[in-house]
Amino acid sequence: MNPQDPLAALHPLREPPPIGWWPPAPGWWAVAGVCLLALLLLGYVLWRRYRANAYRRKALARLEQLWLEQRRQPDLPRFLGELNTLLKAVAITAYPRRELAACSGDKWLAFLNASLRENERLPREFVSAAYRREPPQLDVAQLHRGARAWITRHRRAA
Repeated sequence: MNPQDPLAALHPLREPPPIGWWPPAPGWWAVAGVCLLALLLLGYVLWRRYRANAYRRKALARLEQLWLEQRRQPDLPRFLGELNTLLKAVAITAYPRRELAACSGDKWLAFLNASLRENERLPREFVSAAYRREPPQLDVAQLHRGARAWITRHRRAA
């Protein structure tokens, strides 16, 4: 041994055994539990929203069926009547019946257009065209877009 090199007399360091990853510390169990609860809560909320919007999916399917029928065999008075009936059914599902059951004419149109953007609004003739002998010239595609937008975006009553 060389007295001038004291480091040479040291033994090599012993490394401790590696720390195993299992079982995790109690804090990680708590984090996992909170994450599991959050996922369960999120799943429950999404499931409730899915079920609450079932009427929208059915109404959109019916709207597309009406739209295809109108494109195959144009019959504007029938289309307008069925579209109005569909929108009324959706509104009564989403809002209190006592407020909407007797709603008609300009009040009904204002109710529908209140939640639509300017370029999606239903024309004034929509509410009266189904009852006229000669229906006015209406843009049926605009009616379809407006009805689709309203069914998709209207807010449910609290």
